[in-house]
Amino acid sequence: MVDCKIQKNKLACNCSYPCSRKGICCECLSYHRNRDELPACFFPDTIERTYDRSRENFIQMCQGKKR
Repeated sequence: MVDCKIQKNKLACNCSYPCSRKGICCECLSYHRNRDELPACFFPDTIERTYDRSRENFIQMCQGKKR
């Protein structure tokens, strides 16, 4: 089994919301997947801070409709 590199993950995590999953990527992905969302690391900081992690928001961002 691979060890989770929580401290290293936290350095790369751009999530501005305080939660118990920060740095534990497998838990973060599972949490957001269950809510039909994507985690903060899929978004640039300016969009991440809106806390709109919806798939629709991600698609709009990728299509260049959000910056």
